[in-house]
Amino acid sequence: MNHDSAGERLYNGIIKENPTLVLMLGMCPTLAVTTSAINGLGMGLTTMVVLALSNAIISLLRGIIPDKVRIPAFIVIIASFVTVVQMVLQAYLPFLYDALGIYIPLIVVNCIILGRAESYASKNPVLPSLFDGIGMGLGFSVALTIIGAVREILGAGEVFGFHFMPASYVPFSIFVLAPGAFFVLAVLTAIQNKVKIMGEKKGRDMSKIQSGCHSDCASCTDSGCGRRFYGGSGKEEAADKKAAGREHTQGEVK
Repeated sequence: MNHDSAGERLYNGIIKENPTLVLMLGMCPTLAVTTSAINGLGMGLTTMVVLALSNAIISLLRGIIPDKVRIPAFIVIIASFVTVVQMVLQAYLPFLYDALGIYIPLIVVNCIILGRAESYASKNPVLPSLFDGIGMGLGFSVALTIIGAVREILGAGEVFGFHFMPASYVPFSIFVLAPGAFFVLAVLTAIQNKVKIMGEKKGRDMSKIQSGCHSDCASCTDSGCGRRFYGGSGKEEAADKKAAGREHTQGEVK
């Protein structure tokens, strides 16, 4: 089994499979708490801590947790770390705790964390799983901070609390409201698509941007994820395609 290096896991989470800008996961906190850059950064780093620690523990216990109860077990582990982080924020960063509010306990059901636990941590050793959590968490933090910064600049004329726009600047208050989050996310996604299209025109391989793998997720049955995480060979991919063609033929006969 081939395991990714720490650098590959970090690059994967920040760039190739950024959970917000590429995989479009965790949209609820992304749209709700990014009214400012500091809120976005705080939510992202909080999620990163929970993601990294839960990945490590789930990987450590992957041989012990029965397959039939793995999801409830993952949720219990994640909820334990969320509770600890929530208490730490309440004690030492009360302003951030008040700003994030209900979205801190909702980290328990964040699809990014549960998804990485199921698809990566439960199938890989502790160290790669730890760095996978850090990478995905950093990618989430970067995305939320950028969205929050853009919304704060346009909607309030400041960033991280520092007012730098001229006195004549009239803030676009819509950007600190709910619709502003959709506008900014749409523009950032459009920029990413533009970069991908330009790269393809220059002959670069951009296939791993905006897609977890090359498989059809609707009918994948985890075979695509298996190749992605375990470095599956081209023979496996060809066998999958052959099997898919056989099933299609049988369906037509029926």
